Amino acid sequence: MRYLLPKNDLTFHKVLGEHPLLLKSFLNALLPLEVPIKNLEYLPADLAPVLPLLKSSIVDVRCIDEKGRQFVVELLMLWTDSFKSRVLFNASKAYVCQLDRGIDYQELQPVYALSLVNERFEHDMVEFYHHYKIVHLADSNKVLEGLEFVFVEIPKFKPSNYNEKRLQVLWLRYLSEIKNKTDTISPELFEIQEIREAIDLLQESAYTKSELAVYDKYWDSISIERSLLAGSFSDGEIAGMIKGEIKGMSKGIELMIVNGYKTGGTIEFLSKMAAVSEEEVTNVLRKNGIL
Repeated sequence: MRYLLPKNDLTFHKVLGEHPLLLKSFLNALLPLEVPIKNLEYLPADLAPVLPLLKSSIVDVRCIDEKGRQFVVELLMLWTDSFKSRVLFNASKAYVCQLDRGIDYQELQPVYALSLVNERFEHDMVEFYHHYKIVHLADSNKVLEGLEFVFVEIPKFKPSNYNEKRLQVLWLRYLSEIKNKTDTISPELFEIQEIREAIDLLQESAYTKSELAVYDKYWDSISIERSLLAGSFSDGEIAGMIKGEIKGMSKGIELMIVNGYKTGGTIEFLSKMAAVSEEEVTNVLRKNGIL
């Protein structure tokens, strides 16, 4: 029996975006919650605007529990430091949007942002788990409640102690040990019912041919986005896109089209990636002397 990688848009949403009991187990294991989640319901995940350059790199799920606490879960396949701005934006917007329901400030419930990062980004730290709060600089016990952020560097994770936070370790092993088309999975991962169910949902045989085509195309998109991001954009330009600045977005789209075409992207593909017409793609290429 072969399994698909859980860090794919298709499989991530299939497991954690459609099964609240599995997501509840995952969040209780990964987040520093004083009171565990009992029940969850999904919310629309469209908070920050979609970045044309990074359409495939960010997979997100948003939900709310019985206490009104909100959880924004993002799988970041690629990384730039400006993604921290996106995470802050998403969590802050989720927090502020509670006022749309007509509640008072004192009734606002916390928002937890969980970012699963598939690349190393804190190169001067050995820790893979990073928990942020808004704290008093002189006394870290004094906390402004409302927003908490957790970043997990998946490539750094090493299961050194299975007894400590065992459920967290097993969920992270689920994310890090199951590879594309793998056919052997550690028996320990099957010991927890929720993780066993999550693994069953990764069975390749459970997906149609069209779904598997979407699965494979996702990796192609990530590969192209990685090459574009690596050679074309500074953190400042990405930050501008996240903030929605028209000038930064326009420059970013043009750079993406030019470099994407040079690395083998077709006009049709670049049109979809940049969310512009094929005619606009052609005009950019002509403007830059490529066509």
